[in-house]
Amino acid sequence: MDFYGWRPYVSVAERRRKALKEMEKLKKKGHPVSPVVVDGRMIAKTFWGKAWCENLERYSDYENRLPRGRTYVRNGSVCDLQIAAGEIKALVSGSELYKVAVKVVPVAKARWQSICVDCAGAIESLVELLQGKLSKGVMERVCRPKTGLFPSPSEIKLSCSCPDGAYMCKHVAAVLYGIGARLDQQPELLFLLHGVEAIDLITSAGKGTPMAQKAPASAKVLGGEDLSALFGLEMAPEGSPARPKRPKAEMVKTAAAAARVGSAGSKRKTKK
Repeated sequence: MDFYGWRPYVSVAERRRKALKEMEKLKKKGHPVSPVVVDGRMIAKTFWGKAWCENLERYSDYENRLPRGRTYVRNGSVCDLQIAAGEIKALVSGSELYKVAVKVVPVAKARWQSICVDCAGAIESLVELLQGKLSKGVMERVCRPKTGLFPSPSEIKLSCSCPDGAYMCKHVAAVLYGIGARLDQQPELLFLLHGVEAIDLITSAGKGTPMAQKAPASAKVLGGEDLSALFGLEMAPEGSPARPKRPKAEMVKTAAAAARVGSAGSKRKTKK
């Protein structure tokens, strides 16, 4: 520190160089390093990534801290970000490499059930369900302020190893924006963070799909005997080989021969 107690200025390039050396050490120790990379000015590009950042900016208590956080995440200062159930851990490059932790209160059971019920009609097709995809309609419900999966300020606990005494320092703010960038690529991490299963949404939605409805009553299903009576068709017994179709001309000759035999028989009966 200098005479006034301020840390000496360290350029972004120098901070990055130091951070990369630390990351290489962690990799050698077997730690999976996952930096946040932002291309251009936009931190998030998808609906859910943007929704996370917008929800963050509704935290009026933190609004004066967020601009520095945006700068930090854009210049690649979030060197590592790991999302697990109930907790985010990150390493942020500053004058030193700082450890940031964000703990999230699990979503209430009643709130999660409400989300599942609301999402049941938002799955567009059974194919989508089988592929494990969640439509924009589902994500809009999941990302809804106050009733979705985004935490309110009272549902998160923030900490950073830096000397800044503020509850939300610029390093924490950078990590919170980094979560939005990560959700851009992996929206399923939002479910992991809250310790809930996305399959619950699929199960609820599956109950409302046409293929999940009950089969029609047996009285409404036409069997072979019904078709025979209705259309005058001769139905082959189940499992018997299909008869080869005869040429039309042959069928006509057979019918004519049968008619002649029938006529001759009736004449003989008349003579007697």
